[in-house]
Amino acid sequence: MIDRNLLRDTLSMYPAQPATAVWRAVEIGALLDVGIPEGRGLDLGCGDGKLTALMLQCAGTRRLVGVDLDTLEVRAAERSGLYEAVHDAPADCVPEADQSFDFVISNSVLEHVPTLEPVLHEVARLLRPGGRFLFTVPGPGFHANLRGSLLPWVPRERYLQDLDRRLTHLRYPTAEDWQLLCRDAGLCFDGCLGYLDRDKTQLWETLSRFTGGLLYASFGKRRAPIRIQRDLGLRQLQNRVRIPAVLSSAMTAVVCRGMSGTGARWLPEAAASCVLVHGTRP
Repeated sequence: MIDRNLLRDTLSMYPAQPATAVWRAVEIGALLDVGIPEGRGLDLGCGDGKLTALMLQCAGTRRLVGVDLDTLEVRAAERSGLYEAVHDAPADCVPEADQSFDFVISNSVLEHVPTLEPVLHEVARLLRPGGRFLFTVPGPGFHANLRGSLLPWVPRERYLQDLDRRLTHLRYPTAEDWQLLCRDAGLCFDGCLGYLDRDKTQLWETLSRFTGGLLYASFGKRRAPIRIQRDLGLRQLQNRVRIPAVLSSAMTAVVCRGMSGTGARWLPEAAASCVLVHGTRP
């Protein structure tokens, strides 16, 4: 399922990254379906805060603290006015008091973190008893949902390795993996909800080939696309300018044309490219 209004808004934010816009529109829709908890929340890996701001336009205002390792993103998040504080710090060392949050949300972040265990222990420390956590991450079905290389001589395994390197995806834990990780951190694992079906994944893949993928290849596959975008001034321009609604609406119509796939929000883990991991602190 993809909400066209959300897609229109994410395309307006990321006109040069339509693949990212598709992924984020589905992702935000999944979070909104589960429901953003009330109270004081930590946005773990907040980035520039734009996506969280869009989500809260639908969910309503929340008290939020942000944390991110990218200093430039932290500065942008501070300027947004969305957060009562933004910390330039790693996810396993957040400068906030024990049991000071009602919820922790992490949107497409934990797949990039080298070691998950200390981060989950930090989430457990920061949450109040009964506090909730919501993590969106790529799941074990991601690779299977991809079409693969357009070049017949490129082995599928090499294509997947190159893609993971470009996306800096380090792992794809199963529901059983998450259950064990949460248990060891003292968290109660409530489940993994699958989203982003094969059709939407391959739409993302097609768009990505000719945007981030092309940029990455053009610079010798040595730098992450976000670094290249910054060096070229594209990200700064995108952060300052949103395209008009009429243009983003037209882009939405083009992106969605002929889209098929399941209309269901939630999918079995094996059929889903992403999962929403959720639970509580006892």
